[in-house]
Amino acid sequence: MLQNHLKHYQIILASQSPRRAELLKQLGLDFSLDCKSVEEIYPKGLKNKEIAIYLSQLKASPFQKEVRNTNKLVITSDTIVCLGNEVLGKPTDRNDAINMLKKLSGKLHEVITGVSLTSSNKQKSFAVATQVFFKTLPITEIEYYVDNFEPYDKAGAYGIQEWIGMTGIEKIEGSYFNVVGLPLQKLYMELMKF
Repeated sequence: MLQNHLKHYQIILASQSPRRAELLKQLGLDFSLDCKSVEEIYPKGLKNKEIAIYLSQLKASPFQKEVRNTNKLVITSDTIVCLGNEVLGKPTDRNDAINMLKKLSGKLHEVITGVSLTSSNKQKSFAVATQVFFKTLPITEIEYYVDNFEPYDKAGAYGIQEWIGMTGIEKIEGSYFNVVGLPLQKLYMELMKF
């Protein structure tokens, strides 16, 4: 259904995340992958959702010339983890990953994904937030996860679909898929309106 609605577009997912590619496939879309690297720095003073939207637009900026006068539709996104006013990005090393998970232990945090849809004549950006509640995580569980799974390519040093998510997350309020990397329900609605 969505693919038929967007049949006039050549869809590009600008992401190296295998999780995002899998989620987009599950929406029934045909797309290609093309990721251009940008330095993910945002201006001071932006609030949580503003940061995620800014970063998704920043990732779209290298495609501006490429999409001009074409039928290309580029999907860019960025997921951040917010603990109060602190933004947790991807961990730099083992200690950083352990420290992030210690901070999240026993607390509520917010996972926000900003998405930008960019074509030759318009750009639509939005952000979706999900509340995530972690149980108190023993250090042994944190170290087991960091040493046996892949925390380094994930904001907040965890994947909800991995072991720590299955054993450590007590509940979520909002979109599960948003925490995985793409807010599918909102993305579907916006693509149907694009």
